[in-house]
Amino acid sequence: MTVAELKAQLRLPVIVAPMFLVSGPDLVIAACVNGLIGSVPTVNARTAEEFEDWLMRIERALEEAREAGAGQVAPYALNLIVHGAGTARYEQDLALIEKYKPALVITSVGHPGDVVKRVHDYGGLVFHDIATVRHAEKAISAGVDGLILLTAGAGGHTGSANPFAFVSQVRRFWDGAVLLAGAISDGAAILAAEALGADFAYMGTRFAATTESLASEAYRTLLVSQGMADVVMTDRISGLNATYLRGSIERVGLDPDNLPPTQGPFKPAISPDIKAWRDVWSGGHGVGLIDDIPETATLIGRLEEEYKAAWSRLRTTRR
Repeated sequence: MTVAELKAQLRLPVIVAPMFLVSGPDLVIAACVNGLIGSVPTVNARTAEEFEDWLMRIERALEEAREAGAGQVAPYALNLIVHGAGTARYEQDLALIEKYKPALVITSVGHPGDVVKRVHDYGGLVFHDIATVRHAEKAISAGVDGLILLTAGAGGHTGSANPFAFVSQVRRFWDGAVLLAGAISDGAAILAAEALGADFAYMGTRFAATTESLASEAYRTLLVSQGMADVVMTDRISGLNATYLRGSIERVGLDPDNLPPTQGPFKPAISPDIKAWRDVWSGGHGVGLIDDIPETATLIGRLEEEYKAAWSRLRTTRR
């Protein structure tokens, strides 16, 4: 499959980002049957056996939707954390990827070279998370098909680059797929990402606040109540720079403005009983646009209306 063929299958140029402990089969299916690429981290399933159960469920649901003439049913994507290369679980998950052959594999935190080779062998695409131009160059040398630009304001593990500068500079040397991540919460922002030169918008936080996500009710409620000023970027929760909701840091008894210094990558100094993502919840700058917790189908319909309205405003202002 080519990037152009992938994009042609979508209702909107959007990938619902894989969110640790938040994305699950219900969210993937709801996104795909409504025309967006849904994705899930392989490790969100507790075991490789459960992961395969999820894959069978997703495959069955999407096939039934296609047979029922559900319209634009998009493919799904799987997210593999390559930092764990060589572990039993990593090898099991990669073997399942080769067995089920998803059109798209998203790699994060590490060198994607081995994954690229094995996914390309069955005809799939690999998109890789990057936060700097140097990371982009390394991913390209590994043979990836797309770059996911983690810019300032993105939820989860993130970067600090301005999206205007980052996309433009990457486009100087890269003509493959570009995905833009960072505070994209409405249809106008999807159009803006394309105008910058991105092929896809990469949306996570907005979809965490849907009825199909695995986020707890308390997490979803916090996504609605918190604003951009409540987003804290720090390496002191997970050991890598990531964005968290101030309210979730406070609820576990930590002071967001006085966190203990990290001891190195993946080595936070907070109590080992407090876990990033499980106890301290992530959210990007786009959280300030979240006012409700809709079904995914409702949200996608809203995004499409906003996207079309943004196009209409653009045409009107250029006359």
